[in-house]
Amino acid sequence: MAIRKIREIGDEVLTKPCKEVTKMTLRTKILIDDMLDTMYEAMGVGLAAPQVGILKRIVVIDVGEGPIVLINPQIEETDGEQTGEEGCLSVPGKSGLVTRPDYVKVKALDEDMKEIELEGNGLLARAFCHEIDHLDGKMYVDLVEGELHDTEYKEEE
Repeated sequence: MAIRKIREIGDEVLTKPCKEVTKMTLRTKILIDDMLDTMYEAMGVGLAAPQVGILKRIVVIDVGEGPIVLINPQIEETDGEQTGEEGCLSVPGKSGLVTRPDYVKVKALDEDMKEIELEGNGLLARAFCHEIDHLDGKMYVDLVEGELHDTEYKEEE
């Protein structure tokens, strides 16, 4: 598997809407594996295909419960509200406060192109919304309440 270059804010690819995936090909399977490797390498919670320069409606997410692959995901239902810190692998070293639904139900295809429905609360709900926004060329920085601020990582000595 390969680690792909993560595109950063200012890259035009991050502002474009993505195309639906109509069939599973070997190239698409490799892309999904590479996206998972890239997300884990960057210590992210989610990654959308445009973040690695591919305009396809594919996201990968792992909030600590194992990898989730969503192809052509759509938000079917939302409920409640949560406000919290949000960051993005395409906006390194920055984060900001964003309000999202606290509950999200998503319909998508899995890697076998079979329809699935998933539900998420808290971080998973936030990740669903954040990654699906990427597929429509939207970024969380447009939703930030107040200013973006630097995220500090303390190095272990």
